[in-house]
Amino acid sequence: MSFSFSPPSPPLFNLTQPFSFPPNLLPDDASPEWMNKADNAWQLVAATLVGMQSVPGLIILYGGAVKKKWAVNSAFMALYAFAMVLVCWVGWGYRLSFGDKLIPVWGKVYIALEQKYLLEQAYLGMFPNASMVFFQFVFAAITLILIAGAVLGRMNFYAWMLFVPLWLTFSYTFSAFTIWSTEGWLSKMGVIDYAGGYVIHVSSGVAGYTAAYWVGPRLTVDREKFPPNNIIMMLAGAGLLWMGWTGFNGGAPYVASMDASLAVLNTHVCAATSLLTWLILDIMFFKKPSIVGAVQGMITGLVCITPGAGVVQGYAAIVMGICAGSIPWFTMMVVEKKLKLLQKVDDTMAMLHTHAIAGILGGILTGLFSEPHLCELFYGSASKYMGFFHGLRVGTSQSVRLGFRQMRIQLLGILFVVVLNVVMTSLICLFVRLIVPLRMTYEEMEVGDEAVHGEEAYAIWGEGEMVGKYSSYYNDIESPSKSGVISVE
Repeated sequence: MSFSFSPPSPPLFNLTQPFSFPPNLLPDDASPEWMNKADNAWQLVAATLVGMQSVPGLIILYGGAVKKKWAVNSAFMALYAFAMVLVCWVGWGYRLSFGDKLIPVWGKVYIALEQKYLLEQAYLGMFPNASMVFFQFVFAAITLILIAGAVLGRMNFYAWMLFVPLWLTFSYTFSAFTIWSTEGWLSKMGVIDYAGGYVIHVSSGVAGYTAAYWVGPRLTVDREKFPPNNIIMMLAGAGLLWMGWTGFNGGAPYVASMDASLAVLNTHVCAATSLLTWLILDIMFFKKPSIVGAVQGMITGLVCITPGAGVVQGYAAIVMGICAGSIPWFTMMVVEKKLKLLQKVDDTMAMLHTHAIAGILGGILTGLFSEPHLCELFYGSASKYMGFFHGLRVGTSQSVRLGFRQMRIQLLGILFVVVLNVVMTSLICLFVRLIVPLRMTYEEMEVGDEAVHGEEAYAIWGEGEMVGKYSSYYNDIESPSKSGVISVE
């Protein structure tokens, strides 16, 4: 017995009757004609996903990845930065980054709090400024939180409180305006930074490494032995970071489009490939599969694909993943161990390798693999965007010239971000040092959270009493209580 199914014929439109939208699609004061409800909804969801990469993602990743005595301090540095950046962002940061042009690399100072401004259409996209301000805030916040990863375990918390607003104002806003604003110098030139490979990852990696130089190293005992206090919690944070990247790269087009879908798929393909590449290298050379190494590989893959997520084809995402899992692995595991110059700077979470080098690698590979048609979907124009390999495939003198031009612009963008962050981060650290010490005292670094915050991540005592001035001086020792139950003294 066989069955056949014929789909019903579509209803015929009566062209003599006036067409009207369903009531839920009719424009009104809350949903003006220029606003696309689907795009606005996706932009808010994407922003929330990116926000969750920081709170709680990086909070629990840092809290689990560091030594037990630094769990509270590391998590708190992330939480503080998230809150401080938001206040600065609506006060002056957003308009400096995306407002009217003051100079080719910086915007004019205005607040982003007025009802009239927030309910107007954003400079790009079919949604209001309020959505754009929030979306761009979570990117600014995660950049500062990533910088914190390089100075965990010794930076004075009061110095960090000053560093965050200063760096946001005098470093981040410059790179964001120059590369992402439609009026920015490199943006007009045609640099490709799809979702922040330059603005966020190269910036945070270089700035973090520079700050680590000025703050100085951890105590020798911490630097030589700094085991994660909770690998499972670290993995939970890494998982939030990975899945949150759906909003990170998927929200970059400012529209729920095919290009957003491609960016999301490429993002996860590159991350998975990079993780597996790093894992294979660990097994080949160290004879053990390392979960910490796998997380590093995941991060380098996510960072590497970010500047080109929606403008490269799927096979390029695989190639970028292989490069992201091998080149930063080599610089971290081989080059750093041989170069004494790199060993002098104590980069706690290896930000130089996982973000600066991976971001630079992504920018270069984006210049090689970007496709004009995909660039047209993202930028609305393909006239000045052509990957080097595509130019060679076309084979005309003009296409080859455009391919070389794209590579020059990508390298110029890298140079700009590196120089900007080395100079501005150094000046900010030197300024902060005039007000408060950049480093904790020796006693605070020896004790950790208890000395700095008066709190511990795992504060458990047998009778609810502390055994000394700082309980962190003592190891947790299990001993039988009078009732026969194991207690911790």
